[in-house]
Amino acid sequence: MQTMATVQKQKSIGSVQFLPINLFASVMGISGLSLAWKQACMLFGTSPVIAEWIGIVAVLVFIVLSISYLSKWVLYPQIVKNEFAHPILGHFFGTITISILLLSPVIGTYSQIGGQIIWIIGTLLTLALSFVIVTRLLNGNHEPGHVVPAMLIPVVGTLNIAVTGGTMPFAWAHEMNLISLAIGGIVALIFVSLIFSRLIHQAPLPAGLTPSLLILIAPFEVGFLGYTNFVQRIDPFASILFYFGLFMFLVLFFKVFKKSIPFGASWWAVGFPMAALSNAALKYAMVVDSWLLIAISAIVLALVSLVLAILFIRTISMLFKGNLLKG
Repeated sequence: MQTMATVQKQKSIGSVQFLPINLFASVMGISGLSLAWKQACMLFGTSPVIAEWIGIVAVLVFIVLSISYLSKWVLYPQIVKNEFAHPILGHFFGTITISILLLSPVIGTYSQIGGQIIWIIGTLLTLALSFVIVTRLLNGNHEPGHVVPAMLIPVVGTLNIAVTGGTMPFAWAHEMNLISLAIGGIVALIFVSLIFSRLIHQAPLPAGLTPSLLILIAPFEVGFLGYTNFVQRIDPFASILFYFGLFMFLVLFFKVFKKSIPFGASWWAVGFPMAALSNAALKYAMVVDSWLLIAISAIVLALVSLVLAILFIRTISMLFKGNLLKG
């Protein structure tokens, strides 16, 4: 009877073959939120326990998703192969490598060596995936409709190497951070131009991809964080990156957060861009003594915390209602 009950429960939850790859974006968002609350400790004097607990949640979510997706790979290898080859879904594999990078400072809080090892693994995987994706794109014959904000994830995601590797003690870390800024920065210029052109001249994105519009702010805010980590200061160029990302967030916010857009795993695409904006605002506010910037950083931090809490609760609800892992 217990076996039958277990099987019935598994059926009600769904099958791992339908586990969406873009759920790894949840780890990116939660990790980014942990780093933001860590900065809030310095700016607002909040308890470091908040950042620590959020970081623990990020690690646990990554472990659960990794085990689940590895199971999917073993049991349904063709499905995973098709997802990786898909002109849109394939870009979301970058959420895995970026998650590893963002977890390195979270784990580094407890083990410096552990954090460094995680960063090296994330760096190698991110660069390897970037090479594969760019090579595939340059093969040509891609549909204009496949030009979507998700394109920015795997290659422009290399900027996160500099974001998380600014304090790495290795002799080669400086050049590696510079390489990541070069790849992510130049590709961001190209891809953002292509995506803007598609959004202006073609039909709007399907409802399922609409939340991914917020990915457009990531190159500017992550670029701000990576660049300032590298040069160890905030100069006018860094300010331009931050303020344009903030402007785009205000523009896109009202296009994304609509009741007409159904909830799904794709909504996690908003998590990391908002967390990156929060981290950038907090870092900027700590350097520039301005009550307005401090207020903006507090508002953005509160907003991203609320959004991610809602996403987390609704995703868990979808899972146990059997709507998350069904075909």
